[in-house]
Amino acid sequence: MSRILAKLKKKTMKPKNFTTRFTVDKTPKEAFDAINDVRGWWAGEFKGNTKKLGDEFTYRYKKIHYSKQKVAEIIPGKKVVWLVLDSSLNFVKDKNEWNGTKIIFEIAKKGPRTEVRFTHEGLVPDFECYGACSGAWSSIIKNSLRSLMTTGKAPLDDLD
Repeated sequence: MSRILAKLKKKTMKPKNFTTRFTVDKTPKEAFDAINDVRGWWAGEFKGNTKKLGDEFTYRYKKIHYSKQKVAEIIPGKKVVWLVLDSSLNFVKDKNEWNGTKIIFEIAKKGPRTEVRFTHEGLVPDFECYGACSGAWSSIIKNSLRSLMTTGKAPLDDLD
């Protein structure tokens, strides 16, 4: 019986999406504003907007990464969700692994501090890019975005 339950549990478990978080001595509004200042913390070429629901933007980093994203959800001071409409990752076999994934920022007051929780929903260990992408996201979120929030500047050359 326990074997059957273990198999059932394994089948019903969702894949583990990449998630990371940090806290800052800023208000949720300040964290939200920094997240939406994408050019301020994500190194690369941007075209488009990220300020309101339905906005679309493209991101390109050299010839390594391209993605087109749409603001799918935006709740001021609380949440931002981008839906990846198209992507091309030139360092993996399936160049479109990110298509249909969601990039989610959740903002919450934690005592006197604010927590930013980042999840790339759909970026799972089964993806060929998981190791490289999760490492890049960790650096971008915990270093660049956090630095923009705490100092007003972000080191944008971390990816080289």
